[in-house]
Amino acid sequence: MTGVAERIEIALCCTECETRNYRTTRKKEQQGQLELKKFCPTCKKHTVHKETK
Repeated sequence: MTGVAERIEIALCCTECETRNYRTTRKKEQQGQLELKKFCPTCKKHTVHKETK
């Protein structure tokens, strides 16, 4: 299959409380770690979530 990017499943971890709150996918060829600002139900505020396996 040419032209179809392979995607891998990752978990997003809160940088403040270290809980894994979200699961998503990203392209395998993408460089660097994914960082998104999302709501953390444990901290009860929007924080930066980083990619973990």
